[in-house]
Amino acid sequence: MSRDTQDRFAAALLDRESPVPQGLESWTGTAPPRRFAVYRNNVMQGLIGALASRFPATEKIVGRDFFTAMADAYIGKHPPRSPVLLTYGEDFPDFVAGFEPAAGLVYLPDVMRLEAARSRAYHAADAEPLTAATFAAIPTPRLSDLILTPHPSLAILRSAYPAVLIWAMNSGKAEPAPLTAWPAEDALVVRPHMLVEVHRLPPGGAVFLQALADGLTLGCAVEAALGDAPAFDLSQNLAGLIRSGGFISLRLEEPANAC
Repeated sequence: MSRDTQDRFAAALLDRESPVPQGLESWTGTAPPRRFAVYRNNVMQGLIGALASRFPATEKIVGRDFFTAMADAYIGKHPPRSPVLLTYGEDFPDFVAGFEPAAGLVYLPDVMRLEAARSRAYHAADAEPLTAATFAAIPTPRLSDLILTPHPSLAILRSAYPAVLIWAMNSGKAEPAPLTAWPAEDALVVRPHMLVEVHRLPPGGAVFLQALADGLTLGCAVEAALGDAPAFDLSQNLAGLIRSGGFISLRLEEPANAC
């Protein structure tokens, strides 16, 4: 099969209205519309299934039929580029953000970004997280000079909506209940050991952890967090950092005068 025929074959697979591509014949010497339709349906169902496995809470929120229609539209515009489907759908949340039928679900793309981060964390490399004892060995005056290495699975997400709570209520992590308030929520996603964990972050926590993950010193990360949230509590956030297992090593930077 020539490369041109392969390209036309692949394009036709993702377009339900497309006829059997030219050059494709059955053993009878004629175009096989029924066989091709069955094969195309199997391919589409496989891709939709791959997306549903990455975004189960999303499917529950919108329902199977709506999710299938949304995934079908996405697949037509964003076909997989790799035979490995573990990471397929990375830009599905961005697609949904512009998907007109889902425009009323303003929180949905952020819930999907959380689900995508969870699947990435699940497949990330293993690494032993830092312990409280490691931090305790650092002289207090030098804490601000610490630079930390993030866990390979770490991801930080910010949302203008209660995306963490909505995800939790649709994934069995929290009891479903009416939302009486719509606060912004930030999340830390990490897999320090066997299970992927999602932590709702306190004020300033997302900026603090992101600054550390970007290689800033702890002192500079604190400054950034206070600029984002004057109510930032260093003790609370340090304790959460250690408990989460989101960082795997540390080193001391030479004291600096400014961030």
